Amino acid sequence: MNFDFSDDQKQLRDQARKFLSEKCPPEAVRTVLDGKQPYDKQLWKGLAEMGFLGVAIPEDFGGAGAGHLELCVIAEEMGRALAPVPFSSTVYLAAEALLLAGSDAQKQKWLPAIASGEAIGTLALFEGKGNPSPQSVKLTASGGILNGVKKPVADGAVADFAVVAARTGSSGRETDVSLFLVDIRGGGVEAKSLTNVDPSRGQAELIFKNCKAEPLGAAGEGWSIVSQVLDRAAVLMAFEQVGGADRALEMGRDYALDRIAFGRPIGSFQAVKHMLADMYVSATLARSNCYYGAWALSTNASELPEAAAAARISATQAFQHCAKNNIQVHGGMGFTWEFDCHMYYRRASATALGLGSLSYWEDALIDRMRKKNAA
Repeated sequence: MNFDFSDDQKQLRDQARKFLSEKCPPEAVRTVLDGKQPYDKQLWKGLAEMGFLGVAIPEDFGGAGAGHLELCVIAEEMGRALAPVPFSSTVYLAAEALLLAGSDAQKQKWLPAIASGEAIGTLALFEGKGNPSPQSVKLTASGGILNGVKKPVADGAVADFAVVAARTGSSGRETDVSLFLVDIRGGGVEAKSLTNVDPSRGQAELIFKNCKAEPLGAAGEGWSIVSQVLDRAAVLMAFEQVGGADRALEMGRDYALDRIAFGRPIGSFQAVKHMLADMYVSATLARSNCYYGAWALSTNASELPEAAAAARISATQAFQHCAKNNIQVHGGMGFTWEFDCHMYYRRASATALGLGSLSYWEDALIDRMRKKNAA
């Protein structure tokens, strides 16, 4: 079985890498990181014009109709470039929720707007500290009216709409949670930006006060849908993380070959060699798990829950490892604001928590494997 990407998909990757290298150099990331602009609006517009936002959205809903393998390719390049845009919240979370559970009318309203770059979406799931669980959902829904607080919400301060997990029952089971679609522009939602480790990817607190919402999917099936969305997003986010890990490795390697100490490149010293070798091994192992996840996602295989968790775990570890060791290879200069190392470290830390912590996915993998073996 060949797990590699096709020639067309590799061509798409090259196209995306060229576009991002021109439109999203480190200076563009720093502009968002240091400034007041919440995201790079010109880059967002360019991604829409290139068709990258709608690559996995069917043609009937304004997308390119390519598929999830193509989206994995794009995700990796977004991770390499540290693209400061609401891509993951809109494409991996909001769009996937609509594709899984949205009505035709909901899809017709929002998916073409996502593909064209006219709408930014997000998933409002978390309510403070802790990992995702049905019990953690406290925001209530009654008669199509939402009341409560969600935080942190990825790109919540710039989102046009949100898929919101709300409590609709009191039985203590998963069926107490339902999903709702909220047009944030319609009022009833107050957004407050939150400080986080990576300002190039915004986080917000959303306060819902008697906010009108429409159901997304069947009542009581909210947690089942959320679980599927998180698995899909885990694979896509893992590709972003692998892209970032590879770039951090390249930065460390290039610096080790250029930096001269005691009359020779520091890359010739055994300690640096070992550090770079360990980075390469972690990134390569993560890529292997990501490819397995991409296959499971693109074929909707029964192995997706296990494959998604494995990809998420290995990619999180690889990105954190490579980003940290890249700073070490650079030495004292790696800790300064002038070098780009800290931007990868920030993104590695932020993406490690965006869909639930590393321990959450480790527990999920163990639980899923036990259930599968018991069956």
